[in-house]
Order: sequence, then C-alpha cells, then structure tokens
Amino acid sequence: MIFSARAEYGVRLMVELGRAKPGHPVSLKAIADAERLPLSYLEHVVARLKRAGLVRSVRGAYGGYTLARPAEAITMDDVVAALEGAIAPMECFVSVRPDRVACSHEADRGRTCATKLLWTRVQGGITRALQQTTLAELVAFAEHGPRIDGAHAGEAAKQSSTEAPVVA
Repeated sequence: MIFSARAEYGVRLMVELGRAKPGHPVSLKAIADAERLPLSYLEHVVARLKRAGLVRSVRGAYGGYTLARPAEAITMDDVVAALEGAIAPMECFVSVRPDRVACSHEADRGRTCATKLLWTRVQGGITRALQQTTLAELVAFAEHGPRIDGAHAGEAAKQSSTEAPVVA
C-alpha cells in the first residue's frame, strides 16, 4: 500500500510542529523551507489537519500553527485518517463502519471473497502500527536534527540540508 504525498507531507508538518517550542507558532513558510515542501500544497494539508482538530492556527505577525494537543496524545492513525481517510489495502474494500470493512466483490457472487482474510489482516497491521506510533515518538526520533522555533527557520533549513539522518 502506498500512501499519498499528502500523508507524507502531513506527517512531516506535524513532526516540525512537534519539534517547535511549546506556545511558539510556526509559519507554514518556515516548515516548507525546512522540509523543502511546496508551500501551496502545505496550505491544503494543514487545512485538513485543522478540520480534524490536530492543529490550531494563530493569527498575527508572530502567528502560524501549533499542535492542538500534546504530541503524546496524537497518533499517526489520527494524522493519516485526517489526510487519507479510511485505510483500504485494496480498491474493493469499502468502509461500513470505522471498525468494519466489506469487500465489494462479495455482493457479486453472494459468497465470501477468497482474499478478504488476507487484506483484512494487512489493513489491521497497518492500522495497529499507526495507532501505536505517537507524534512524540517521531519527534524524539528526529531530535538529532535542528529545531524549528519560527525565528530561526532559515538557519534550520540550511542545517537540515547538510545533515544526514542516522538510522539505527
């Protein structure tokens, strides 16, 4: 399963907000520069995150965006659901309820779809991984890099382009 650029950019945006000093809004431009992402696309992404109650906007000269709740209380399931909708490993999966999916092929033949068990397990594994990963964990993983506090975003963008991530 491949997630869209919207999910990737949204998670990266959330990590940058999680890395910011509490109470210090970060501009989308600072995030776009630091992460080398298109500002116009981030505007669409942040609108979805705001509608989902994951980020707050702060107006004014020192405005920007902050997390709407602590990073420990935000799971990647929250973020991906806000950006992608329901997780479906196959196009034939349709969401009946948040905790139940059905295969659209079952109605065609009047019997259980032969591959539904496999795709349900795949979906469950992805969902569990997203539910068990908090924004705080991703922020901690990224802490080897520069912080973005809104005031020094340009410097952070320059530093992040020269630092290679360390993966253990």
